[in-house]
Amino acid sequence: MRRSLCLSRLWALAVGFLLAATAQAQTLSGPKTIALHSRDGQVMPIGTVNFEPQGETIGFTVKMDPLKLKDFFLSMREFKCAEGPQEIQCYVPYPYAQPGTITRTDFSWLEHSLLFFYKQPSDFGAKLWNGVYYRLKLSGQGLVGEPQAVDMGLIGVPPENLNVPPFAPTERSDMTPGARWFDKLTIE
Repeated sequence: MRRSLCLSRLWALAVGFLLAATAQAQTLSGPKTIALHSRDGQVMPIGTVNFEPQGETIGFTVKMDPLKLKDFFLSMREFKCAEGPQEIQCYVPYPYAQPGTITRTDFSWLEHSLLFFYKQPSDFGAKLWNGVYYRLKLSGQGLVGEPQAVDMGLIGVPPENLNVPPFAPTERSDMTPGARWFDKLTIE
């Protein structure tokens, strides 16, 4: 009796692990929607990411939807921005060649493909020192990104090694919860 109870528990654990692994594999496969979430609970889809599993790595392609973001001409350059009542957040495409791959535990290059800066509606020009880096974590529905502060000046010149993401954990700092109007990014 005791042996069959142990086998039942082992079987349940194995099935649970298999279901979780299958859900994780589906989460990082095919097209998914990128959305910004505001402090007041609004969800703003802004683009898509397409995942292509390639063995141990997963290729990805990010495409922002120009119809979902508003054009702002800041500091002699056009930016695609999400506009909130208290803050504007502008997308900054990563400007250098990069592998375009992630693993199931390292989302660094995808995080670098989702860089933003914020500014107040009354501010003039791009505020690249007000960078926003969304640190991604796997959830049951997809990926969830919490904002971290970065200075975009770090990517003003090409990094020495194009295969190493420049915004390492030491280059980022956590933001106070609720400090940004768009306080979460999801990929589902």
